[in-house]
Amino acid sequence: MKHLLAAIAASAAFIAGPALAAGDDTPSFENGPVWDFGQIQTKDGHFDDYMKWVSTEWKAQEEALKKAGVIVDYKVYLVDHPRQGEPDILLAQEYKNMAAFDTPVAQQYAMQAKIAGSIVQSDKAQAARGSIRTVLGSVLVREAKLK
Repeated sequence: MKHLLAAIAASAAFIAGPALAAGDDTPSFENGPVWDFGQIQTKDGHFDDYMKWVSTEWKAQEEALKKAGVIVDYKVYLVDHPRQGEPDILLAQEYKNMAAFDTPVAQQYAMQAKIAGSIVQSDKAQAARGSIRTVLGSVLVREAKLK
């Protein structure tokens, strides 16, 4: 009987051992939403001018994108004491996942036209903002949801 119990215990250890080891190989996180951080550097004396645009036109654009289900949320972050060449404003957009970026270009243009008018109008407005800010680029990151 002792040998039988020992054999059962040994068998259980061999069966459970790989299952326990497999737990060590499982990821400690899941893919979360994707964030796009636009990096903006306002020109001297134009911070308030740019923030006025952000709080009106940009906000309206983001609300339209949110209502259409293109983005999940948006935020504005201000950088305290940016160093030379760094942004003083971050414009953040939250997307459900990377699949949000697989939208056909024609569909993107149609959404753009619905929100901001024609491409010509949009390009002119974008160029005009160049007098009060510089777009330094963007950073696309995926949030890691820790288990």
